[in-house]
Amino acid sequence: MQTPTKLESIFGAVVARNPGEREFHQAVREVLDSVAPALDKHPEYAEAKIIERLCEPERQIIFRVPWEDDRGEVHINRGFRVEFNSALGPYKGGLRFHPSVYLGIVKFLGFEQVFKNALTGMPIGGGKGGSDFDPKGRSDREVMRFCQSFMTELYRHIGEYTDVPAGDAGVGGREIGYLFGQYKRITNRYESGVLTGKGLSYGGAQVRREATGYGAVFFADEMLRTIGDSFDGKRVVVSGSGNVAIYAIEKVHQLGGVVVACSDSSGYVVDDKGIDVDLLKDIKEVRRARIDTYAAARPHASFVPGRSVWEVPCQVAVPSATQNEISEVDADALIKGGCTIVVEGANMPTSPEAIRAFTAAGVRFAPGKAANAGGVAASALEMQQNASRDSWTFEYSEQRLQTIMSDIHARCYATAEEYGAPGNYVTGANIDGFRRVAEAILAQGLI
Repeated sequence: MQTPTKLESIFGAVVARNPGEREFHQAVREVLDSVAPALDKHPEYAEAKIIERLCEPERQIIFRVPWEDDRGEVHINRGFRVEFNSALGPYKGGLRFHPSVYLGIVKFLGFEQVFKNALTGMPIGGGKGGSDFDPKGRSDREVMRFCQSFMTELYRHIGEYTDVPAGDAGVGGREIGYLFGQYKRITNRYESGVLTGKGLSYGGAQVRREATGYGAVFFADEMLRTIGDSFDGKRVVVSGSGNVAIYAIEKVHQLGGVVVACSDSSGYVVDDKGIDVDLLKDIKEVRRARIDTYAAARPHASFVPGRSVWEVPCQVAVPSATQNEISEVDADALIKGGCTIVVEGANMPTSPEAIRAFTAAGVRFAPGKAANAGGVAASALEMQQNASRDSWTFEYSEQRLQTIMSDIHARCYATAEEYGAPGNYVTGANIDGFRRVAEAILAQGLI
């Protein structure tokens, strides 16, 4: 029997070995709070110290990134790549460029990625990387010089059979293009499968840009189906206004829901007629402007500065901005506002206290490692196409994505039932992902 004392001992050792990395501690804590029943059912996992192995990355890489701005001034940033676990396949996970990036953030994201990738059922391990570089306000040439310097170190650690990065916050099609160009230049190889999220003109895949947002909404749609409901007429709030948020909004509207609010770091906009996706894309993807620009262009919309978007009443919430954006106070506001389903489009955007509040109130909650797995699933599909020198249509790619998300939902739902926690998607996702990685580790010996 795995006692709380044993799991607390494991968690204490993780904290001691990784001081100050609070996001990583939080991610490990969430998994440990779920997997005790699996350890009881499979004592061989404990004997082989599977959890202890999973909590220690296989490799952690930190490097200097010098680059020059348009004025000729030299800047020094720090780059990271954490290759967390390769039991199921090559390391797979995005690169994040944001001032908040440090080793603890990258490790939390990489740890989550291990379970997320396992849930897809595809042969990919987990990793993550990035830099504390901020692309906001930088010219294209400055971003290019930074990406070239970043790849000049990273290239020696990646490859289609080793580690396959993708985009994440702050790393979109522009950055992936510059990174791929530098990789090709240094290695003298046109290795399409070394990066995913590429442009369609040079090996990219249909639906990759839309996949995380679409996937989260497909997962939410499956949750609604389990209770005999649908998105039809539902009032929805999506936080953020980046790639994930934009395409989550687009898919909600396609399924009959109405997204009435979205946000960025300056505040949020409310549009009771439904967020105009084309306008939002123009503002965020073309003009790279702030969200208040949306309200200025839509007379019936309003901008609320400096406040939480979660004060807007809704039935479905899709947090798609950043980690721990939903506090306990925000959770209480959502519950009072009639929210019954929360689906994480971002990585760990809900604080532990907020999750407990949702659970106590009977709000159905889907964790990011399950609900936002669409992005990495589409990346794996891109890898398949690159390996076979093939190209699929948008419709076929979207159908593959929808099937994968439906399968993830079914496994999480069934696993929660199997372990006596019906409707608890956190338990279902953590145990199902954990079992898949644990079995692979056991089969491969002391890795």
